[in-house]
Amino acid sequence: MKEIVVEKEEVNIRIDRYIPEKRPEFSRSAIQRLLEEKNILVNGKEVKPSYKVQEGDKIVVQELPAKETSIKAQEIPLEVIYEDQDMVVINKPKGMVVHPADGNPDGTLVNAVMALCKGSLSGIGGEIRPGIVHRLDKDTSGIIMVAKNDLTHIHLSEQIKNHEVKKTYIALVRGIIKEKEATIHMPIARSKKDRKKMAVDKDGKDAITHFKVLKRYDKYTLLEIRIETGRTHQIRVHMAEIGHPVVGDMVYSNGKNEFGIEGQMLHARRLEFSHPTTGEKMILEAKLPAYFEQVLEQLKNREEKDEG
Repeated sequence: MKEIVVEKEEVNIRIDRYIPEKRPEFSRSAIQRLLEEKNILVNGKEVKPSYKVQEGDKIVVQELPAKETSIKAQEIPLEVIYEDQDMVVINKPKGMVVHPADGNPDGTLVNAVMALCKGSLSGIGGEIRPGIVHRLDKDTSGIIMVAKNDLTHIHLSEQIKNHEVKKTYIALVRGIIKEKEATIHMPIARSKKDRKKMAVDKDGKDAITHFKVLKRYDKYTLLEIRIETGRTHQIRVHMAEIGHPVVGDMVYSNGKNEFGIEGQMLHARRLEFSHPTTGEKMILEAKLPAYFEQVLEQLKNREEKDEG
């Protein structure tokens, strides 16, 4: 529980803006949720997010209490990359959904992490997303952070929001990309033709993807990709838009490939961020899954020589 007393020079600022300015560990979205759930009181009373603070106001901010959840913990093997009292970092396998939803009531990363962490997860993500700070698509493998408490969740979310978390992916795409490296800067929005898909749209949200060629093969290119923004399906949409869809992507291409792979060959390889408690610089990596390594092994004798 934290108490803040409003000073004379701080009056008439909306409370959902004022608290994050005074307590940077709380994002504005987190404050709005805390207000909705009556975990912020001003002079002992509930207020709306639009309330403007006054001199002498005593604001009490209380972290969200742990929630009882109907989601069951399941003993599902996970590859743990890093774990401490604040967080756990997992190498998520391809085919695993991050959290329960229609059609995927269990067998998710959340079910597995609940068993691993014995229920010690942040409540900010809500009942079906305890601990989930960011997501990966079902068929994208790789590194993902899970918060064990609300303060860790808030710190990590703020770093993501401020583009302070560096996310690096490995992808095998169709076709040969001639540039050594490039940036794709195209806004993304929900597709007007198919609401289940995303699409490049001039009226969409800003989306920036950087890529660097690691290897070129006959008919394929292996890329290291770094994203500045985290739009839904961002890498898959951008790569398909420039004519080089991710191999196996059944949503943004026909998914057909000579390797018999189902689902996109896209792997979240590395995360760089500051530890939410210690401030230590963290650089964590998730090894490529076996099927990905096997495909690259098959392509070894088809590697093109770098002319540059």
